[in-house]
Amino acid sequence: MSFKDYLSDARAIFDRLYPDNKISEVDYEGPNIIVYTKDETLFSKRDDLARQIAQEIRRRIIIRPDPSILESEEGTDKAIRALIPEKAGIQDLYFEPDTGEVVIECDEPSIITGRDSEVIHQIKIQTKWSPRVVRAPPMYSRTVKETRELLRDVKKERKEFLHNLGLKLNVPPMPGETWIRITALGGHREVGRSATLVSTSNSRILVDCGMLNSPADDSPWAGAPYLYLPEVQPFSSLDAVILTHAHLDHSGLAPILYKYGYEGPIYMTPPTRDLSALLQNDYIKVAHMEGHKAPYESKHIREEIKRSVVLKYNETTDITRDTRLTFFNAGHILGSASVHLHIGEGIYNIVLSGDVKFEKSWLFNQANNRFPRVETFMTESTYAGRDDYSHTRAEAGKTLVDIINRTFAKNGSVLIPVFAVGRSQEVMLVLEQAMREKQIPETTVYLDGMIMEATAIHAAYPEYLNRELREKIMVKGENPFLSSIFKRVESSNERREICDSSNSYIVLATSGMMNGGPVMEYFKSWAPEQKHSLVFVGYQAEGTLGRRIQRGAEELTLSDGGRANKYQIKMNVENAEGFSGHSDKRQLLAYIATMQPRPHRILVNHGDGEKAYEFSKQIRAKFGIEAVSLKNLETIRVY
Repeated sequence: MSFKDYLSDARAIFDRLYPDNKISEVDYEGPNIIVYTKDETLFSKRDDLARQIAQEIRRRIIIRPDPSILESEEGTDKAIRALIPEKAGIQDLYFEPDTGEVVIECDEPSIITGRDSEVIHQIKIQTKWSPRVVRAPPMYSRTVKETRELLRDVKKERKEFLHNLGLKLNVPPMPGETWIRITALGGHREVGRSATLVSTSNSRILVDCGMLNSPADDSPWAGAPYLYLPEVQPFSSLDAVILTHAHLDHSGLAPILYKYGYEGPIYMTPPTRDLSALLQNDYIKVAHMEGHKAPYESKHIREEIKRSVVLKYNETTDITRDTRLTFFNAGHILGSASVHLHIGEGIYNIVLSGDVKFEKSWLFNQANNRFPRVETFMTESTYAGRDDYSHTRAEAGKTLVDIINRTFAKNGSVLIPVFAVGRSQEVMLVLEQAMREKQIPETTVYLDGMIMEATAIHAAYPEYLNRELREKIMVKGENPFLSSIFKRVESSNERREICDSSNSYIVLATSGMMNGGPVMEYFKSWAPEQKHSLVFVGYQAEGTLGRRIQRGAEELTLSDGGRANKYQIKMNVENAEGFSGHSDKRQLLAYIATMQPRPHRILVNHGDGEKAYEFSKQIRAKFGIEAVSLKNLETIRVY
């Protein structure tokens, strides 16, 4: 079926089921069919008709008002504010005339969108605009604000982009033999620079485009995936890019695709879009501060955002002419997703786990391991080694509380290197509860780096948090991230004052692997004194400074203002195990054992050295499933 057939079929069915439809235009917007109408009833009351037609032609139908019938923006603003109850807390209201949508940011969207509420219906009737209600971030986030403003500024370009994407998606697949291959481009038998290419007889789909966990240098391509292979060159030959989550080892080099010719869609969850932009922009900033040239510029990050297509968990969409994508919760960080690819008309299904946590954490629900269908499954193996059995979240919290109490008894301070996204917020929750319950002395918890901004993004997407935390924030109005114990470090002078103070403090600072960032200033100041403690709560990759310290280094030579200085490490170095966002071997095996349906083949990636290979052997022995650990540059045909 050609793309013209979908549009004409949609119009024909509307004519048959609802003759007086007053349809003025039918067009594509990505995988969706948009119907513009001058009929108020069709627009405001007949969502059931859209669903019926969508089932018949197997395309999502969105009905919008024709621009000619829209009330003025000034009149609509006045009407909306009169209709919406004051307790909903309107924070912002802006218009998108090209789509006929009015976006309403408010503190309590459920008051407007609840099942018994007539507000949405009344807004449609009185103004003809289509209201889209979003939650106003409870904490100010510059990233969220700038992302929303950018998307408003480029709405005309996005409309054209989504129209062209729709045309491309509806070109019928080429006839002939169907085949499916998976190529390891990075992150296979290693941790870092994750990139996997899924190729079919009709599509090229790149899943993740990350960098190695190393500081920026003048040779960024040394830490890049194998993007120069003919399978992905030129980048314009790619049909789709998917990001599983925002950590730089999975998203850090995505903007480089847009720098070198890719103009297609990049699929991710809404939090991943915002968090990846935050981390990518910070990567450029750190590179410049360290005197290096970043491999891309902020304009390439804006291109990525402009061409982003966001999906919620369990939402399915066509991403190529023969592949459908669904995201499932991976439990790793905010918005992290496992990728389900449904290829052909049910011919084959692939799931790429991304980074997963098969345990409920302080922030997120346990990773999903139930899928509609799966023939090949790719799993991470970060902690799949022989001795990789981590502590529980409860044990991790007790360990951290014990370390803090022992350190404070010596009048010392506690330094915790953290990733801005994920571990920071979990540690914050533990510290807030411990101080509230008086398990540790009350003191200031300083947040240095991007931690507060990343935390604000978490607060902007409470629907991605676990039920208890979500209800605490949304229903009870008890946002632990807003506790008075937390204070953002605003300047280098304030950082110096904290380092020199005789008071006992807790400092959470980036980077999590101590490859630079503000954490190094605290470390250099406190390392020579036994009364202080350094606590690792996250993974320390091979080759990082954090791994060297964790393994017992007693002295380090570090750059200090361009000069090399030696630092004796006398401070207490400890691990609070159990905070990791990765599953340990026990959890990974439980994930596979209870996975529904059972896959026919398992591919193992994202593990240091031979961990991935050994884990694949264990899978074969334990489950009798074909298991393979690809090396980078290897390709396997799965169908």
